[in-house]
Amino acid sequence: MFIRKLQWAAVAAAAVLALSACGDAGGDEDTGGKADVAKDVKFEAGTRMAELNKAGKVKIGVKYDQPGVGFKSATSDTPTGFDPEMGKIIAGALGIEADNIEWVETISDNREPFLQKGTVDFVLASYSITDERRQVVGQAGPYYVTGQSLLVAKDDDSIKGPEDLKGKKVCSVTGSTSIATVEDKYGATPAGFDTYSECVEQLKNKSVDAVTTDGAILLGYAAEDPDALKVVGEPFSEERYGVGYSKESPELCEFINETLTKSFDDGDWQKAFDATLGKSGNDAPEKPTLDPCS
Repeated sequence: MFIRKLQWAAVAAAAVLALSACGDAGGDEDTGGKADVAKDVKFEAGTRMAELNKAGKVKIGVKYDQPGVGFKSATSDTPTGFDPEMGKIIAGALGIEADNIEWVETISDNREPFLQKGTVDFVLASYSITDERRQVVGQAGPYYVTGQSLLVAKDDDSIKGPEDLKGKKVCSVTGSTSIATVEDKYGATPAGFDTYSECVEQLKNKSVDAVTTDGAILLGYAAEDPDALKVVGEPFSEERYGVGYSKESPELCEFINETLTKSFDDGDWQKAFDATLGKSGNDAPEKPTLDPCS
């Protein structure tokens, strides 16, 4: 579909993510480095990759309120987290410098509209792959597989998994499926708040026993304060984070999957995790198996 597959090995300056060890999961410091850009990469004329490569810039939608995943403080010019680092890898594979990425705050409700209207070129915003979403937008990947998990105090050994939640006070966002699951399935006492940050504060002051939501989000909070918080147990659901793109450019699927595969193989994916979610002290999960492009 495009002149790419046989050129990966020949591209001298492949998209490599040079990540530093400094900076916290959701703070002002940049958690990543400058991506080495694939200068000599060539794409088939008329493809979206060729258009973006020629323009030398790309718009990527990420979350701004999820430490470790996608976070931007009031004093920072650019977002930090695992999703922005993966966005840099994709931009680098297009031959685009990290400084030429336009980051766009993307919330859960506007991810599909942003892709459909061309507000952004890609969405990497804890964007779980679903059949319903694939009816209206493209989703390649997954580049990360997580699931509902538990955040507890560092010194609390009474909760090791969801089976230990009976009678425990567990916090999540009001109305979420996560809080319903721990109440209905595991007998927890629910405590609903408007944001995960509020739940974390409740945990720190010992008003609740645990916080529950996607493991990636919880790892971000643990990475901010690893001496006080930890993620325990195995995920007890599955969320598969994918890269969103417009269905008008289906050729992007194969490009994204090739880029992700390369990042798995050359260590860039691991570096992105270590520089962000890995600061929680938890090991990276297994590298996911990518869905085939239809």
